[in-house]
Amino acid sequence: MRRIVILGSTGSIGRQTLDIVRAFRQEFEVIGLAAGNNTALLLEQVAEFTPDYIWCSNPPAEMPDGTKILPMAEMACLPEVDQVMVALMGAVGLAPTMSALRAGKQVALSNKEPIVMAGQILKAAEAEYGGVILPVDSEPSAIWQCLQGEDNHIRRLMITASGGPFRRTPLDELDKVTPEQALRHPTWRMGDKITIDSATLMNKAFEVIESRWLFSVPWEDIAVVVHPQSTIHSMVEFDDGSVKAQLGPPSMRLPIQYALFHPKRFANDEIPRLDIGAPWSLDFEPLEPKRFPCFDLAVSAGKTGGTMPAVLSAADEVAVQAFLSGSIGFTDIYRLVDRVLSEHNPQPSPNLDAILDADRWANRRAAEIASSGVN
Repeated sequence: MRRIVILGSTGSIGRQTLDIVRAFRQEFEVIGLAAGNNTALLLEQVAEFTPDYIWCSNPPAEMPDGTKILPMAEMACLPEVDQVMVALMGAVGLAPTMSALRAGKQVALSNKEPIVMAGQILKAAEAEYGGVILPVDSEPSAIWQCLQGEDNHIRRLMITASGGPFRRTPLDELDKVTPEQALRHPTWRMGDKITIDSATLMNKAFEVIESRWLFSVPWEDIAVVVHPQSTIHSMVEFDDGSVKAQLGPPSMRLPIQYALFHPKRFANDEIPRLDIGAPWSLDFEPLEPKRFPCFDLAVSAGKTGGTMPAVLSAADEVAVQAFLSGSIGFTDIYRLVDRVLSEHNPQPSPNLDAILDADRWANRRAAEIASSGVN
């Protein structure tokens, strides 16, 4: 029996995690659930899974019987908890992730931002306290699956990108892109933030940074290739030239279930299967830097390190929300993030407090720029 806490239970990954729990009722006990503002759905989940603890930013007027409010960082390190699913958005996931690792928990990490912001610190905590990060994000999960059973030198990690909805849009038309167009991802169904990050390829740069820390691979040995079908989720090349790939339909259910049950695999009819009975192809294209300027900008921030990745993450979060609200244009996302990064003087070896301070500064500065107009 796995005793689990799900942080972000009302979001896309959280809801799909609970679908896995439903499919394997005998394997899980839900100890805690945390959500943002969707109190109504959270209360439905509480009624079904009867957790001991909940947290939400908009607490219900009346608490369900036997359920207590508990902050996420405290919920994540409860002694009775075995696994923590971190399915949050943004910097809010960093504190509970660190708390869980320091308590020696298994952390199924869907939330990119904690490891982008503080990868070195999280990996140090993992080594010191015995916790473990289990990748849930589709592409790092694919790499992780390809590495199972391998004790060979990695020559190259190859992370695939769909190219998003604007892979063929003329460059001079990108500044006219609307939020509705940017949210029409051709292969994946995701939350608004990550869908916009997929359109700019910011998410792919985050995955490069994520993979750098998760797999201890040098920056120069991580490549990104555009793969429009989203069938291959990532590949690993070894010294002898062999390449292992993880394939499947564009669905998060498999990486979620794999993280929850690692190293075992169980049949689940709710997980989509690859149909090899129908004609299909696998295409690969080079990434176009001029089409996706956010990618190089973000990878550069990751290589700089220190507090710079935290500033990157916060500025992007503000920029995406400003675009979705109509305050800035699509191509202004790059301009806003670039400007905030250029104004930041990075601290080279920050502690967790310094990283969170940088996050708060970047959030405020990006909001100021967005409200006054991006030059």
